[in-house]
Amino acid sequence: ISLALIIEEGFPRSNLERILKSVRRAADKAGVIVVTGDTKVVPQGAADGLFINTSGIGIIPEGLHIAGTAARPGDRVILSGTMADHGMTILTQREGLTFEHSILSDSAALNHMVARIIAASTEVHVLRDPTRGGVGTTLNEIAQSSKVGIVIHEDRLPVRPEVNGVCELLGFDPLYVANEGKLLAFVPAKDSDAVLAAIREDHHGKEACVIGAVTADHPGQVVMETRVGGRRIVDMLTGEQLPRIC
Repeated sequence: ISLALIIEEGFPRSNLERILKSVRRAADKAGVIVVTGDTKVVPQGAADGLFINTSGIGIIPEGLHIAGTAARPGDRVILSGTMADHGMTILTQREGLTFEHSILSDSAALNHMVARIIAASTEVHVLRDPTRGGVGTTLNEIAQSSKVGIVIHEDRLPVRPEVNGVCELLGFDPLYVANEGKLLAFVPAKDSDAVLAAIREDHHGKEACVIGAVTADHPGQVVMETRVGGRRIVDMLTGEQLPRIC
């Protein structure tokens, strides 16, 4: 990966050193190398402290076709863990909010998990990270790109109780809150058990679950089956639910 820093004049050197040491630890854990980078110092007040930009190169094994346009009717939709951890953590930190139960960001490198998924199935159709706009928006983007419908089940959507409590208190829907260490995988039904088991073998996928399926009905739309047995459309998020995180 590359690493570029835009540093505001006066940014504390101790903070910069702490951040770079954290980058080193994260890179070592992920098994990637920082091979190039750049720094630029801008006048005080022009960068909100520090901006970090990275870009990485990876290799897709031959024979795989993984894309947002590749979802197929019958696919199972797997979410690798709980929703909204990152977005709610950032919001509460920015606003200085404290609660009885602390919440933590889910930020994580998922390359090892993806390698497990590919080893478990050669027919993975879609892999996406539900970042800006959350799971709800990402599912809509996939449904529209692949021209398929998606049905998800409300009672299967994983949200930590403490995160759900903060969302309810502040008026946020976990479906639309950003995640940084989760992925969505669309795989054929015959491979879903193997892929789910592979994800759960990873440290960051212990709470993975199948949240829905792809259908030929209502192409371009996401529909939720509610806990009370009804159905409702899950729209794409319009505007920004939270200030930009990344």
